[in-house]
Amino acid sequence: MSDNPVAIVTGGSRGVGAATAKNLSSKGWNVIITCSSSIEDANIVAQECTSDFSEVIAMKANVASNDDCINTIDAAIKKWGRIDALVNNAGTTKFAWDHSNLDLLNAEDFQRIYLVNLIGPFQMVKAAKFFLLKSNNPSIVNISSIAGIKGIGSSIAYASSKGALNTMTLSMARNLGPIRVNAICPGFIEGEWLKKGMGHEVYEATKSHIENTAPLKKTCTPESISEVIFNLIDNSSLVTGQIITVDGGVSLNL
Repeated sequence: MSDNPVAIVTGGSRGVGAATAKNLSSKGWNVIITCSSSIEDANIVAQECTSDFSEVIAMKANVASNDDCINTIDAAIKKWGRIDALVNNAGTTKFAWDHSNLDLLNAEDFQRIYLVNLIGPFQMVKAAKFFLLKSNNPSIVNISSIAGIKGIGSSIAYASSKGALNTMTLSMARNLGPIRVNAICPGFIEGEWLKKGMGHEVYEATKSHIENTAPLKKTCTPESISEVIFNLIDNSSLVTGQIITVDGGVSLNL
């Protein structure tokens, strides 16, 4: 069994997932990062993270597949013999910003988004629960969104899936102790994913607006979110069932 604590981070090839893997590995954690498509990018992240005192492994796995979730957990146990933290970061959306235009979405969009954003985390927790209960400080962090609190964001389907994830976080926290279960609800996160979804001009205008009007005059970065994740995993032994907004105060103005 590894002397290092072990974490699994889904959706680890870029953004918050990659930043979290780098943060954890720099603090002596072994990490498995998963991705559903860009395994080359995930391998690069793993190579950048691995050091003499920690190891990061990339796996191609889709959280929408229960078999992939089980295989991810099995890989961690076979490699290191333990799991101490699970970060459910993998997510998807359909960009349909005009929430008044219901024709932009259909049932298949909801099913696809819920399968990744809600059922995926459930399947990962179900597969990991037995091994997390063996840890001295087991923790699950679900990456949600202020969309799930405020009913805003890339689409109604996305906001609804994140609202459901928040509710599932509360149910799990109440019933899975001593595993601690929390959710983080970031606001605008700088990065190519959001830039692609919003378009360059709208992205830059939104970023500038937040920097001018938010109480803290800052937007989130993958690195700033990863710090909150690490603190919940490693430094918050009495914190569970919390839905934590991390947005520089933007939601105070909504």
